[in-house]
Amino acid sequence: MNAPDKDQIFPLPNYDRLCFLKNIVKNPNIIVGDYTYYDDFEEVHNFEKNVKYLFDFIGDKLIIGKFCMIASDVTFIMNGANHLTDAISTYPFAIFGNGWENAMDGKTYPTKGDTIIGNDVWIGHKVTIMPGVKIGDGAIIATRSVVTKDVAPYSIVGGNPAKELKKRFSEEEITQLLEIKWWDWEIDRITRNVQHLTARKLDQLVP
Repeated sequence: MNAPDKDQIFPLPNYDRLCFLKNIVKNPNIIVGDYTYYDDFEEVHNFEKNVKYLFDFIGDKLIIGKFCMIASDVTFIMNGANHLTDAISTYPFAIFGNGWENAMDGKTYPTKGDTIIGNDVWIGHKVTIMPGVKIGDGAIIATRSVVTKDVAPYSIVGGNPAKELKKRFSEEEITQLLEIKWWDWEIDRITRNVQHLTARKLDQLVP
């Protein structure tokens, strides 16, 4: 049974502004699942430029699941942007050396861990996602939102700071969807179900 090639960079003929993201990402601290795409108004390689403050010495990761949709100008702020907040000064003296290199001895900069985007997540144009945020499977992030805290699965959030606007399904249906994990199915099964996956009735999904 036919399906798009997950290893193709540009899955749409004669269109190089949309890519399957995992096939262009080079930073080993950015991990992307199959079929997740990035659409950019100018150049798809802008994606990594928009992952800000991802420094090797921090060690945090940006982890993005399968079948996500990421619009142009989405920005991920990583933990390297953090400064001290519980000290007299927030200034990063130690990075400049020359007598200041010991300023952070016995101390660490604050970190909120990895930023994790679930599966089947739609992130709208010019969204900003702050460090350590976890976005649940099936969530939708509205255009220009600033996401400062975790987002529940199958919820729609928007605003600055982003707040939940509504759930996409009932709690019972969300539980079923999280158990089904359709994005982990074999690709042939997904292909058999594409008409059902674009509808709402869970009981119509086929093996």
